[in-house]
Amino acid sequence: MTATPTTGTFDAGHVNPPRATLPPRSCDCHVHVFDPARFPYTPLRTYTPGAATVADLLAFERIVGMERVVLVQPSGYGTDNRCLLDGLRQLGLHRARGVAVVDPLGITPAQVDALHAAGVRSLRLNLEVRGEHRPDKALAALRQALEVAADVRWSVQLHAGLAIIEALAERIRQARTPIVLDHFAGLKAERSTAQPGFATLLSLLRDDAPLYVKLSAPYRASRHPQYADLAPFVHALVEAAPHRLLWASDWPHTGSSASRSGDLSRIEPFRAIDVGHVLDLLWQWIPDAQAREHVMVRNPARLYGFDS
Repeated sequence: MTATPTTGTFDAGHVNPPRATLPPRSCDCHVHVFDPARFPYTPLRTYTPGAATVADLLAFERIVGMERVVLVQPSGYGTDNRCLLDGLRQLGLHRARGVAVVDPLGITPAQVDALHAAGVRSLRLNLEVRGEHRPDKALAALRQALEVAADVRWSVQLHAGLAIIEALAERIRQARTPIVLDHFAGLKAERSTAQPGFATLLSLLRDDAPLYVKLSAPYRASRHPQYADLAPFVHALVEAAPHRLLWASDWPHTGSSASRSGDLSRIEPFRAIDVGHVLDLLWQWIPDAQAREHVMVRNPARLYGFDS
């Protein structure tokens, strides 16, 4: 580490260590870093988060017991990946990888190579924040991202609702590069496992399509205070393909786009999520030790290129 990280406004006082014993080299596959004092947000953002710096991230991951982490470019920075790259530099490639946001039509091969050398291993396609619910537009955006990712064997991280994922199923099945679905693939637990799109998702996983699902941000998929209605979904996903699942905290837990006022002068608070408790729930949902090892260690190591 070549610089001393500064502490931001994230308060980890509500986070407790998990009771569960995590396997060595466990990886948190989706976190964000916000450092607006050094890296200003894009004026095109839809909200203004507080600071959550690399120092805050390290303190958080020490509490929950993670040894590896994947930094994901947040929408507040647009295609300016400087904060992400600075985070990768501070953390080091022995424990960190990155997911960047780029203009797929404007990026050059040299720029892609530079991102790869810095530790980027995936492109983020955030259709949910864009409000893109048209299958034809979603398909075009996915094709563009896949073209960039394929040359360097990156994955494409897709944040979209389950209906869009179902509409993209055949393209996902044919992809030559892995596609990673954010936040329980956009499902809504209140609608049960019979909701449209979930059977298609399970079919893709069972057929060994180049697809991963992040068991991340349960508060985005469930309204239940203990996320109990997510249990049958996790059971079904593990039964279908434990080698295609990832876990992530979604730290520092930004708010919901549905509740945003558009007032960029207002600092949006982070959610107070006890991730240690979330990990304990995960251990209840996935009792098999080998499946846990896949989710926490083997799958992220394979996907993001960590040493196994």
